[in-house]
Amino acid sequence: MMLHEALLRLSQACGGESLDRFEKAMVDQIEATKDDRADFETVKELAIEQLYALVRAANDSPKKKQSLEKIDTRRTPGRSEEPGTLEDQLQAGLEDSFPASDPPAVVSTTISGGAKKLVGTDEVLKKQRQQAARKDSQS
Repeated sequence: MMLHEALLRLSQACGGESLDRFEKAMVDQIEATKDDRADFETVKELAIEQLYALVRAANDSPKKKQSLEKIDTRRTPGRSEEPGTLEDQLQAGLEDSFPASDPPAVVSTTISGGAKKLVGTDEVLKKQRQQAARKDSQS
């Protein structure tokens, strides 16, 4: 029971890699132990099985410290580690990506059943000019 609690605390503090190192060291220690008793090999096998079960339980603990991702496996080869260079590259990439979206497209739709006169600002202004011109010509 004490070993179980110690392994749980080890997993919380150091994570799975420490548990793996502990397990390997203990298995090596158990296997290196010598005794002349007839059933000693069976006792060693039982001890190793119990050790595996305890380490597995500690590994399955939800409180186990998660190992950090190896950043070297994600890095692009030749990528700069200088913060200033990375900031410059980020700014250049952001500037190259603007405008962030394409401008809106003008969409024209047709409605079945005949054309309807659309009235917009240009049409209203045109009508006002025509009416003003008629008034001027009448007077």
